[in-house]
Amino acid sequence: MSAETDATTDVLVVGSGVAGCAAALAAARAGQDVLLVTKAERPKDATSWWAQGGVAVSRADAEGFKRDVIAASDGAADPEAVDVLVENANDAVEDVLVETLDVPFDTDENGDDAFAYGREAAHGERRILHVNASTGRHVLGPFLSCLDDHPNVTIREDTAALELLTREGRVHGAMVESDGVLEPVCAGATVLATGGIGALYDRSTNPAGATGDGIAMAALAGADVTDMEFVQFHPTAYAGEEPFLLSEAVRGEGALLRNADVSESHSEARKTESPGGERFMPEYHPDAELAPRDVVARAVANERDRTGDVVLDVSPLDFEAEFPDLAAKCDERGVDFRTGIAVSPAEHFVCGGIDVDSQGRTSLDRLFAVGECSRTGVHGANRLASTSLLEGLVWGLRAGQAVAADDASPVVVEAPDLRDSDPALPEAFAEEKFDRLRRTMDEYVGLARTPDGLRRASAAVRRLKGEVDAYVRTRTSRELYELRAATVTALLIVRAASENDESRGCHHLVDESADTTDAGEESEEREVHAGRP
Repeated sequence: MSAETDATTDVLVVGSGVAGCAAALAAARAGQDVLLVTKAERPKDATSWWAQGGVAVSRADAEGFKRDVIAASDGAADPEAVDVLVENANDAVEDVLVETLDVPFDTDENGDDAFAYGREAAHGERRILHVNASTGRHVLGPFLSCLDDHPNVTIREDTAALELLTREGRVHGAMVESDGVLEPVCAGATVLATGGIGALYDRSTNPAGATGDGIAMAALAGADVTDMEFVQFHPTAYAGEEPFLLSEAVRGEGALLRNADVSESHSEARKTESPGGERFMPEYHPDAELAPRDVVARAVANERDRTGDVVLDVSPLDFEAEFPDLAAKCDERGVDFRTGIAVSPAEHFVCGGIDVDSQGRTSLDRLFAVGECSRTGVHGANRLASTSLLEGLVWGLRAGQAVAADDASPVVVEAPDLRDSDPALPEAFAEEKFDRLRRTMDEYVGLARTPDGLRRASAAVRRLKGEVDAYVRTRTSRELYELRAATVTALLIVRAASENDESRGCHHLVDESADTTDAGEESEEREVHAGRP
């Protein structure tokens, strides 16, 4: 693999989702020259593109928003971080999404251009701005176009960051690869905005490129990484092949979850009116379908195990009119939503990540992290719906402003020797290793975990990482470094889960001999943690 001469920039942003775009915009507005590199070749390769529900704002009730974030987090969110999120929400959305990007958020039916705020699970009121059920694409497309037109921003697509450039505890940029060419990019500040970890699990709502790159690069460079055990599973992903997300907004508008238990009391008339079997969520939580995600996800998994199936019953609402994008997706897949949409949980979001402060600063000098790869403290043990785009926007802007205020000049440092002396990887090498990794994570590090299962996962992932490291020493390729990132990130998750013996939020430990958690115990325990009445 060949190498080119060093490139320099004031700010290097790695990742092209909303968080990375926000950091780039804020730094560029302050006069910094920004190079944004992204593995993505098209906007839909970024996780932000896939976001359905929308962007939560505080409206006129900041205290209510704060309470909902903390309650959904199972009481584990950092109150100061929540303050930063909520108190900056309205201004950030107004400045960037409304005034700068002119995102066409849905308006109410009165024709007065007032926003139509939606409600989702664990929100106490309607506060979510949205564009149908495809908000992410309507935000990210205009954002990238805006940056394309900015004189201080250069975007390089199909360009992967493989390793950070470090010297004496300070980060000076990254080694990047594009079309087989390696290049060190030296920067005054580096912002990681690489998204999530969906590629570590078989079923995920993330794009295939979500391999934990930023988390792994930062950890290998010595940055602090926190709360990695809190991996969130979305409760309502289509249960068939190639899962797609069915936004919580659907339940917010009245859709119900039903199992396959059709008892004698379930009359023929009711069968005709409502697809599926019995509604079960009231037995798990007082908020039923609008309970926090982790509670609903475990309930769906339990009912699928117990009765064989769970469907999302959309008959209480006009699904085609209110969610035309989702109705069209069902039609594309041959799914008849009128008879109920089969759903099961899928990996959705990692609440932990690279530990950062209120401006996105990591424990390493000149390294920032924003978006899903970061751990701001906002989400605690479980994320509240429609706060991911908002967190990325708020922390992205704050990081970009902090970078510009530092105004650090790039320093050219010696690049690491990434060897490529051995033959290319064996055919299907990365694919086979990823399959092993996913099987391990699915079996032992999913919705329900046991101490013995985590020990097994640790041994399996360590073996896999050793095999991958052996190849990394003499070969350099994007797929190999993605595999290394995935195994490092998986090991961080397993280690954090093994060290935390308290069930909380997304990290749910079960008795070695138990198959499921009793519904009543689940509800009672969660209400105590969440501070619910």
